[in-house]
Order: sequence, then C-alpha cells, then structure tokens
Amino acid sequence: QVQLVESGGGSVQAEGSLRLSCAFSGDAYGDYCMGWFRQAPGKEREGVAGFFDGRRTYADSVKGRFTISRNIPNNTLYLQMNNLEPEDTAMYYCAADRYNCFSLQRQYFTYWGQGTQVTVFS
Repeated sequence: QVQLVESGGGSVQAEGSLRLSCAFSGDAYGDYCMGWFRQAPGKEREGVAGFFDGRRTYADSVKGRFTISRNIPNNTLYLQMNNLEPEDTAMYYCAADRYNCFSLQRQYFTYWGQGTQVTVFS
C-alpha cells in the first residue's frame, strides 16, 4: 500500500521561502506520477504542481515562484516555494498515481498524504 508523508510546512513572512518534502513508500516510486495540491479554508483543493514523466506543470498562480522536483533514489518529492504570499496559506498535500500522468486535477490521483500546513503572514 502506497503511503505518503509530507513535511516542511510552517509559518513564514511574506516573500519568504519554504521547502516541502513528501516521503513515498510501499511501491516502486519511479513508476508513479506525482503532484502537490493545496486547500485553503472554505475553498476547493487545487492542483499546484505536477511531475509527469519528467515533465513539470504548474498552476498559473505559482509559476515562477514554486518548483517541483523529485529524488528517485530517496523516494522523495519536493516543492520549493519562493516569494510566498499570504494567498499561498493552505494545507498542502502530496498525491500519487501510477497511471495519471496528464492531469493536475484531484480526481485523477489515487493516493494522498495527510498534509502539511503552510501559513504566510504579511
């Protein structure tokens, strides 16, 4: 059974940076496509960044500020977040799917972590 565990969240001042990590276990990590999502209170969960067969995709709201990367030997997914804004405040989730390597929509991902909270204050 695939398990995902996020870490690295916290509170940071606007224009600051954070790096989120997602530890993957339970199957062959390299066979999965991965994504980062976030959900703010009262809002829908939205896709932030995806890593699909070596191709990266980003939501327009984070382009140029966030970078998704993965370390295959360490079974870890990362999200480097720079120039953070208060609007980035949310619970951030890591997601994985073995067959969806085309869409950053939540319904296409099978496995989810418990989330890590990011709070950006001005």
